[in-house]
Amino acid sequence: MVRISFALHAQPPELITCGRKLYEPSGISRWKRRTSSNWPAILGAAGKERADGSVIPQHAESNQNGDHDHDPYSAYDQYGKYDVLVIGGTGVDTIVRVDSLPVPLADSVHVGPIEEWPGHTGGNVALGARALGLKAGLLDCIGDDWIGAQVRERMAEGGVDFLPLISPAGTRRAVNLVDASGRRMSFYDGRDPADLRMPRDFYLPRLRRTRHVHLSIMNFGRFLYYDIEDLGVPVSTDLHDWDGLADHHREFALRSDLVFFSAAGVGDEAPALMREILRAGRAHTVVATAGADGSYVLTRDGGPDPCHIPAAVPSAPVVDSNGAGDAYVCGFLYGRLAGRDVRECARLAAVAGAHACTAPGSTALISRESLLSRA
Repeated sequence: MVRISFALHAQPPELITCGRKLYEPSGISRWKRRTSSNWPAILGAAGKERADGSVIPQHAESNQNGDHDHDPYSAYDQYGKYDVLVIGGTGVDTIVRVDSLPVPLADSVHVGPIEEWPGHTGGNVALGARALGLKAGLLDCIGDDWIGAQVRERMAEGGVDFLPLISPAGTRRAVNLVDASGRRMSFYDGRDPADLRMPRDFYLPRLRRTRHVHLSIMNFGRFLYYDIEDLGVPVSTDLHDWDGLADHHREFALRSDLVFFSAAGVGDEAPALMREILRAGRAHTVVATAGADGSYVLTRDGGPDPCHIPAAVPSAPVVDSNGAGDAYVCGFLYGRLAGRDVRECARLAAVAGAHACTAPGSTALISRESLLSRA
């Protein structure tokens, strides 16, 4: 059995930026876990869908009766700016296409044109959410460098409200080897220093104006959980290929309402890890993606065994799997913010993930109309 554990700090850690204390989050009461009875109000009752698939904020109906008490989203919808606020996870991918993986050991290997695509997991989720008609914001720390300039330009082109802070460490990047079948191997340069923090007076006003937070697994992101929990904003995260053991991912796994991860890291142990995240953490829904084998969804009140959702058939030949998992997250979040049940969300997510594989470098962003017509 996969076992994960998490010891709560007696005192929340101080936030330090380059040796300077910014603030100290308040007490341990912020660790209080939401119970399953709260879940429909937290994430499931976000709103209804218009005929064109766009989301009607629930406050639009509740205003008629003057009653917002049942809807934690109403405060954000009434005064808010974002449907989804993504925090962290931007950068640039350098794509190198090879015949097969692993690449044979050699002094040099001739390849086709090497391409660079801005995005990374946080950028891709923000761009994908915006393409689906959601109001998307993105906060991150990037460098004042040419790589960061590419990220800024891509987010602007995609209509994302990108608010970056400058990090002296520079902008994250990765070199991805992609074979003829679209499989990839990524060499990731995270480069954030361990003491990098996002100032509270920068992120807190934006947290107050969003319906949902998607937190990338940047180290500085873990320190935002205290305020996210205090505000009662639903939060999701993607653990990628977590094996259930690495310490870096654990806090994200146990403090998020909606957790995604790739089954590639644990294989047949994925169902056990899903159950353990639900047992030890606050999540109500855990999703394990499995590429061409589809995905698996497990909820706190849905029984002990994950529900299998088949993969969708791509609408064109597979070119590149970069960003497929991020697109899956976007499809799922779109469904949840529209008030759909988790199986419907997973089917929407499967369509979005398959579509992402049909163009290079996370450039295949599915529209709301295409998503709904193919789901």
